[in-house]
Amino acid sequence: MTETTALALFSGGLDSIVSCRVMMEQGVRVKAVKFVSPFFGYELLAREQEHIEEVRNQYGIDLCLRDVSAQYIKMLRQPPHGYGKNFNPCIDCKILLFTEAKKMMAEFNASLLISGEVIGQRPMSQRKDTLRLIERDSGCRGILLRPLCAKSQPPTQAEEDGLVDRDRLHDLYGRGRQGQIALAAKFGIDDFPAPAGGCVLTDPIKSKQISRYYDEEADIQIPDLLMMMTGRQFTLPNGGWLAMGREADENPKVASLAEADDLLLQMEERPGPTAILRRGSHPEDLKYAAGLVVRYARKSSSGPTVGTVNIFTDQQTLIDNEPMKQILTEPLADEIFKPWQR
Repeated sequence: MTETTALALFSGGLDSIVSCRVMMEQGVRVKAVKFVSPFFGYELLAREQEHIEEVRNQYGIDLCLRDVSAQYIKMLRQPPHGYGKNFNPCIDCKILLFTEAKKMMAEFNASLLISGEVIGQRPMSQRKDTLRLIERDSGCRGILLRPLCAKSQPPTQAEEDGLVDRDRLHDLYGRGRQGQIALAAKFGIDDFPAPAGGCVLTDPIKSKQISRYYDEEADIQIPDLLMMMTGRQFTLPNGGWLAMGREADENPKVASLAEADDLLLQMEERPGPTAILRRGSHPEDLKYAAGLVVRYARKSSSGPTVGTVNIFTDQQTLIDNEPMKQILTEPLADEIFKPWQR
């Protein structure tokens, strides 16, 4: 008998984990795909194989990653079904991801798609009518199975063909997680992630920054989006763009985002932020950037003082502590730079 294969959309949350295991319990082979973009999961591309092994070891799930940045950036400019409360195109996000997953089915010889959606869990994208709309517009009607709430949905083709036992599926509803937690316990899973804060596009502050960037730029670039979502943001008077770490743990991430023409700034004498200066060819903007780094550095016991800021041409010169130049400057006064904050 030919083994049935399901391609699962995998977010890494509890719902997607247990929906995969529900199908695996029936003997269905599950291949999970985690889609990534600058707005979710992009950092995993730098440690792809490590993450795949982590998911396999923790949950027994076979995973792959797929980058949908180009498609997502284009869709976000004008999503057909609009935005949510902020800049979140939740319905069109689901349509895009299911559309991409459908394209992958032949690659894995999959007979159906599965997802961890539960009716009533999300106010915009997981209503009963919205689930039907997503199926229709993604071309997935009849092949998309939601194991956690399947019993309240029309049977899929896989159920009608006997490839999946409908009696062993579930009818969970709403925002509570008791049913999912019980399933996790049944499968011996007790280290599942806590509910996350959601997509960055739902964040009131970051979504405004991203929306403004879309209004200002015709050609959206991934490096700019990644930089925009990291650290404090400033637009300097002569067109320079500065991003700096808010705390020590964020500094390495800031440094990792530096592009070929960027400059990296860091204090010489005392702890402080690492900063990226992009489009900062004007000498005045470099001085302003150095003043901001000193302003946000740790204060000395005698109060705000001048400081030396090292200027690096790339991440490697930062690691090797080989600055291109140094700037001795006073901390920039708050009333000067407050209008520059993004």
